[in-house]
Amino acid sequence: MGTLAIKVVGLSKDFKLPHEKTTTIKSAVVNFWHYDRSYETQHALRDVNFEIEKGEFFGIIGRNGSGKSTLLKLLAGIYTPTGGSIEVDGLLTPFIELGVGFNPELTGRENVFLNGALLGFNRREMHSMYKDIVSFAELGRFMDQKLKNYSSGMQVRLAFSIAIRAQSDILLIDEVLAVGDAAFQQKCYDYFRQIKQNKRTVIFVSHDMNAVEEFCDRAALLDKGRVVAIGGSKPIAKKYIQLN
Repeated sequence: MGTLAIKVVGLSKDFKLPHEKTTTIKSAVVNFWHYDRSYETQHALRDVNFEIEKGEFFGIIGRNGSGKSTLLKLLAGIYTPTGGSIEVDGLLTPFIELGVGFNPELTGRENVFLNGALLGFNRREMHSMYKDIVSFAELGRFMDQKLKNYSSGMQVRLAFSIAIRAQSDILLIDEVLAVGDAAFQQKCYDYFRQIKQNKRTVIFVSHDMNAVEEFCDRAALLDKGRVVAIGGSKPIAKKYIQLN
């Protein structure tokens, strides 16, 4: 792919929405031959095309329901496309639904080592990173408490602090800072400035147009599952404001 980190061609994703809702196994068995099996198709994404250069900070913006999160999940390999293709050159780490691998019955400390293993780090490597992870998350006195006693913001802070240790080429970041307080968001933005200086490839989904304009080199505007504009972050942010 040469200088390209990601190439998306004709990408589409459809979901089938059944008209008849089955809430229990018993009702599914009893009504197996009787209920209406019809469904409608939701076109979450339709014929999406774009390219992202290596080292580019690329924004994806749009109103709720425009297809942003679906697009990131396709890029991350969580969803399979209905049509089209995605080419990725490099190791990719998704910052999507952070903390999804956490165990609420384990302590913060135990979850750090569990998530580190999921990222491919061994125990010795996690021991060397542990103090930095806790310091970044600002959760030192809570690390021996069970995660189920953490607030949602505390869990995101811990998950984000672990995830940024991954030495990947491409980062997918989807509104992961929405529940963080202002001080933690500022710390994350400082991290964004660092990775931008290091020329790592970032795909950034946000409703914060100030952040999009500050960090993104280019951006794509989605509306009703289609890319309606791609260009410099400032003019695309203005189009987003006009769309709203």
